[in-house]
Amino acid sequence: MKTIKGPGIFLAQFASDEAPFDSLDSIAEWAAGLGYKGVQIPSNVTRLFDLEKAADSQDYCDEVLGTLGQHGLALTELSTHIQGQLVAVHPAYDAAFDAFAPVELRGNPAGRQQWAVNQMGLAARASERLGLTAHASFSGALAWPYFYAWPQRPAGLVEEAFAELARRWQPILDQFDACGVDVGFELHPGEDLHDGVTFERFLEATGNHPRANILYDPSHFVLQQLDYLGFLDIYHERVKCFHVKDAEFRMSPKSGVYGGYQGWVDRPGRFRSLGDGQVDFKAIFSKMAQYDFDGWAVLEWECALKHPQVGAAEGAPFIDQHIIRVTEHAFDDFAGGGDNALPDFRRMGLA
Repeated sequence: MKTIKGPGIFLAQFASDEAPFDSLDSIAEWAAGLGYKGVQIPSNVTRLFDLEKAADSQDYCDEVLGTLGQHGLALTELSTHIQGQLVAVHPAYDAAFDAFAPVELRGNPAGRQQWAVNQMGLAARASERLGLTAHASFSGALAWPYFYAWPQRPAGLVEEAFAELARRWQPILDQFDACGVDVGFELHPGEDLHDGVTFERFLEATGNHPRANILYDPSHFVLQQLDYLGFLDIYHERVKCFHVKDAEFRMSPKSGVYGGYQGWVDRPGRFRSLGDGQVDFKAIFSKMAQYDFDGWAVLEWECALKHPQVGAAEGAPFIDQHIIRVTEHAFDDFAGGGDNALPDFRRMGLA
């Protein structure tokens, strides 16, 4: 069995123009000071990371790793959540997602998509140069406006949406395959890949592409009321990234999983800091050990109530306490029954 690595922290929710969150060196020092051993870097945040330079320059990648290493940190994965989202955008969301694109591409859906696809290729090459084997991203969405079947969907609409999603991602996945890197899609409401069934649809449409994998985040499953432990039993071979994020779902007589258009504080389902929600992390980490997950346990902090820096400070010891150092031998090896196995078989007429 393998011991999971961690604790790590995703820097997207903390990067800002204010120190110590405004440069890779200073935010690395901050994270290390809290007890983190790795960081997941959002590749679109230029104050922390230059994706284009990383794709083409080994010297720059060595510099990034050296900066982290000075603080005792490893790089867990790069993230392209923003760019992956823009690979596939339904026209209903054009205006909302335009803000994710460079200013010069806003109002230009075709140019925005081409930019996103190029960014994914850069991320594949950068990941290889950085010695990474997994990558975190979103799938984007073409079918999401139709997730509830009213009005009735035209026959074949969902199938064609996933076929088109696969057509867009196939060449990207091929690039990641050439670089030896798995893409972990975060299964997330708002993405076409948001649960096991939709992941299977996409996997089938890509011909079971070996690089199409999963970023496991149980908080999104709590909000959907999905069995997040059983999910690992089914899909553990495809889980390549792990966001440690908590959530809660409080039954309400007024609204349910759709949230009633309310803000996060008032929704029945909401994200919480680690330990403040309902996720059974002891069971999750046990299954991760059982299934030999040897990637990183990375805090993604999102909470409707708690201050982010408090959540970050609490996150490292929480993850560290849940990581199971796996055993190197069976608990009953002390009994030494192995040498007696053959005589026992003979008594039973089996040998």
